[in-house]
Amino acid sequence: MNRIMFSMLPLALVALLVAGCGGGAADDAGGEAADGGEAAAEEYTPAGSAVVSGSIQFTGMAPEPQELNLDRECMDIRSQNEMDPALSQKVIVNDNGTLRWVFVYVKDGLGDMTFPASSEPVVLDQVGCTYTPHVFGVQAGQPILIKNSDALLHNIHALPEANRPFNFGMPTAGQERTETFRVPEVAARIKCDVHPWMESWAGVTDHPFFSTSDETGGYSIGDLPAGDYVIEAWHEEYGVQEQSVTVADGESVLLDFTFGDGGGV
Repeated sequence: MNRIMFSMLPLALVALLVAGCGGGAADDAGGEAADGGEAAAEEYTPAGSAVVSGSIQFTGMAPEPQELNLDRECMDIRSQNEMDPALSQKVIVNDNGTLRWVFVYVKDGLGDMTFPASSEPVVLDQVGCTYTPHVFGVQAGQPILIKNSDALLHNIHALPEANRPFNFGMPTAGQERTETFRVPEVAARIKCDVHPWMESWAGVTDHPFFSTSDETGGYSIGDLPAGDYVIEAWHEEYGVQEQSVTVADGESVLLDFTFGDGGGV
């Protein structure tokens, strides 16, 4: 396990907390124990020390950047904030010939190991009538803090296949709301019905071993236990690819993927 809970509460206190709050004793790990002493806080220990990293190469003719056809309100917001023209994020080929926004994660190999979801929220913001980030990873049960940085109405419409959908409006700047996905799913689509070009994708896993390729095309998955794994790379346009890898304790392994016209591992 990579998270260890040390607090032990008497059964009577646990029952009282459940009856009064509808939650479990784990929610009170940072509170006072029944004997007046402070309960030990949840501690984090890395599951392992191996690293799988690499880059996502692109092959073929890179598509020309596509400027989004924004409405007048969104164009005004971007102009007022001196923002560059909004471009489609569907296929972004970096200057070094790599591909951005590829979600890479451990698909198989963790066996029956379990990893409680982090309480640290993943932030999804609405800025200049675009979602930021375009692709992100999150554990099942981990909070997603959704923010609206624009002074106009957006609605956030999640259209997952395995998880519960949600759909709500955010009419003013500064609004925030927290949502979660409860089960693994790669990947869950999120869109805005008011501004149909706005789209984001959430890679939902039951463990913390994932990454998204950045503006250099790189990704890195750390703290892995030694073992044999299937690593999957997902892209919204080019689909998925898989590779198998074996890592030892403390080992760093390079694993590249290639997408595009005629692309393959």
